[in-house]
Amino acid sequence: MLLLDTFRGGVHISDFNPDISDAFAPERGQYISSRILLKYLNHSKDSREKKLILTSVDLATPVLSYIFGEAQLNGHLAIVSSFRLHEELYSGEPNRDLYEQRLQKEVLHELGHNFGLLHCKDWECVMHSSSIIEEVDLRGGYYCKKCRSAIRHHLC
Repeated sequence: MLLLDTFRGGVHISDFNPDISDAFAPERGQYISSRILLKYLNHSKDSREKKLILTSVDLATPVLSYIFGEAQLNGHLAIVSSFRLHEELYSGEPNRDLYEQRLQKEVLHELGHNFGLLHCKDWECVMHSSSIIEEVDLRGGYYCKKCRSAIRHHLC
């Protein structure tokens, strides 16, 4: 898998399912991502280890109507939602391959922030900013040379 290749085994999978009901904003019908991140931060035993939360709930922030994910810059925690990555939400037709590409891009993007990467100007780079699904689809699925070098430097 690309993720494990990229981070050389530096990403570990664990199972932690806290009650996130207090992160739900009923007036919006969405979950506030920062509240979920705080719940995980309070539970985290090892703050040096990177943690990625994968969720299927619809995420938002107080100032954005929806987000695909959020991460701590140079931090240890990131969250990615699959909710808006499913093609059937847009075209009515499922597309498993496209969903998996989108999910991989979002995971790599948010983990990139954890490793200190900012948004990249290169459309081919997975670190290019995306606020709508079409932008997720347009950007590349890999780190550009500059971003890849920065991650390698961070991993050493």
